[in-house]
Amino acid sequence: MRERQKLEEDIASCRQLQTGLDDAIGLIELAEEEEDQSVVDEAVASLKALRREAAQRELETLLSGEADSNDTYVEVHAGAGGTESQDWAQMLLRMYMRWAEAKGHKAEIIQSSPGEEAGIKSATLLIKGLNAYGWLKTESGVHRLVRISPFDSQARRHTSFASVGVYPVVDDTIDIEVSEADVRIDTYRASGAGGQHVNTTDSAVRITHIPTNIVVQCQNERSQHKNRATAWAMLRARLYERELELREQAAQAEAASKTEIGWGHQIRSYVLQPYQLVKDLRTSVENTNPAAVLDGELDEFMAAALAQRVQGTGSGAAKDLD
Repeated sequence: MRERQKLEEDIASCRQLQTGLDDAIGLIELAEEEEDQSVVDEAVASLKALRREAAQRELETLLSGEADSNDTYVEVHAGAGGTESQDWAQMLLRMYMRWAEAKGHKAEIIQSSPGEEAGIKSATLLIKGLNAYGWLKTESGVHRLVRISPFDSQARRHTSFASVGVYPVVDDTIDIEVSEADVRIDTYRASGAGGQHVNTTDSAVRITHIPTNIVVQCQNERSQHKNRATAWAMLRARLYERELELREQAAQAEAASKTEIGWGHQIRSYVLQPYQLVKDLRTSVENTNPAAVLDGELDEFMAAALAQRVQGTGSGAAKDLD
């Protein structure tokens, strides 16, 4: 059904572009007959809009990876710096939730570890929607924030780091075998909100894959059984994403950039003071409205990064979106 829906949307999109082009040509012919400049301007504006739409559709054809159409997990981890970085991690989590909401996707927090004073130490978000992984996979890496700290009584400028990891949800068409002898399963009491039962029983589950040292955890359900099933699904997703990375040299370089949450490893910089700027360090795409970006307006960054990742350059369809 998902494949059928995508094909129907593609066909409808092509027909819509063709109809728009025919209408614009008709307007131009009418303008020539009546010598009406306002009609010409209307036709030109329509053609520009069609070009942007066609560029967007062309870019979406790049989402042809093995798991691009799948749902996705998004993990956010605060870097060193205590409350500052934990608050920044919380801001990033909200940013991706708002992005998903704008796309009509469903977002669910699977696991969250609250910070001591504010924010989060880490969290895992499940985003369900067509091509969710294809778009969000370009967000993996370290994100840097520069701002006047709301937690500093002297109002000094602080730099904070948080890392983002993106992994595809493994569906029934992908078989990932994991030996139970290779994992360690721990149960513990969940933290944060959830009621008396959640906080007084060992319902949370942590699974460690010993050969790769990959760790996943889930605490959002009251039932340990449900949390265990979700954690297993997350582990398979992580192992699958690791295999995808090993298949391509570019992904290997990206994985290396995740090893340290700090200077020299960031993919994007968000500056709130002394000036307003969000800059992607891979593609040089910039936005002077950080508030909008932090409210989920990420498409221009994702588009450029996706074009660069697939085509090897930052030109092409993504450039036409400007």
